[in-house]
Amino acid sequence: MRKTAVLLDNLFLEHDPGHGHVESPERLRVIYEELTKPAIRENLLFPPLKPAGHEVLRLIHTEAHIARVAATSGKRFDLLDADTTTSPRSYEAACLAAGALVEGARLLAAGGIDNCFALVRPPGHHAESTHGKGFCLFNNVAIAAAYAISELQVNKVLIIDWDLHHGNGTQHSFYDTDQVLYFSTHQYPFYPGTGAALENGEGAGLGYTINVPLPGGQGDEAFARIFNSLLVPVARQYQPEMIMVSAGFDIYKGDPLGSMQVTADGFAYLTRLLVELAAELCGGRLLLTLEGGYNVAGQRDGVLAVLDELTGRKFLSDETYARLSRSAVAVPGLDTAQKIAKNYWKL
Repeated sequence: MRKTAVLLDNLFLEHDPGHGHVESPERLRVIYEELTKPAIRENLLFPPLKPAGHEVLRLIHTEAHIARVAATSGKRFDLLDADTTTSPRSYEAACLAAGALVEGARLLAAGGIDNCFALVRPPGHHAESTHGKGFCLFNNVAIAAAYAISELQVNKVLIIDWDLHHGNGTQHSFYDTDQVLYFSTHQYPFYPGTGAALENGEGAGLGYTINVPLPGGQGDEAFARIFNSLLVPVARQYQPEMIMVSAGFDIYKGDPLGSMQVTADGFAYLTRLLVELAAELCGGRLLLTLEGGYNVAGQRDGVLAVLDELTGRKFLSDETYARLSRSAVAVPGLDTAQKIAKNYWKL
């Protein structure tokens, strides 16, 4: 069994965007309940966490934005944008979420664990350098990638974002650098409106952003084909030293915010593929973080499938894995994304 760390803390349940908000504490509570079961816990490590300080948050965010989020501390309610609200301990939770990913990257770099899943809230990939957005206060995965580069002697990070929504904040954080390759699949044109196929970086980062905008309705076979035919060959050429994943479970077939059709098998397939890719390219260093996912039961099942694959317990049968590895289903938008990527990568 692999040494898989799970990064969690009850403080993440204290972030409460308000009654009826889809990004509710219940999203994590049902997963945390599953993780109390001995049959699941016995294969996992639960390292202690500490919050990210301002010096770490400043790797991505401006001091003004950090101060704005800090000013919400202790307030019953505050509004960062139309979708992004806070509660008294939201700032603490957001600092700890960013700190959790930093700790995951540190443990991976030190060889203390094989892979890692940060089960945190609030999510992060919509947060821009100057403002929170789309339920996100600080950009957890971007902070972790920047920390790995600046403090852990990691020269190249691959960030994969399979959330239903495009990770505008992550893309913008690394749009002009080749030290991060950002690869995103997302329903388009959905919130936040970014992520067109022609958004592929600028300056030194030209070609190091790859967007695969999808119309909706894509399931396990489609995501398998995208990853098999586009992500894997690009990753092998890029040779990352660490792989990070913005794991959004709102591509689940029953999610209320989208129309994707991914099942627990699909999440398991993507995870096993990335585990194998990380083993091939970067010593297994693979860090996932929770982003969206608003069908609570579907997200729970998807997370448990991912954890099985991370530890080596194998949620997915070998037969299903082999079938998905051969997927040839038509995927709207994939040909365009491949054509653009061929300007920078051999496909």
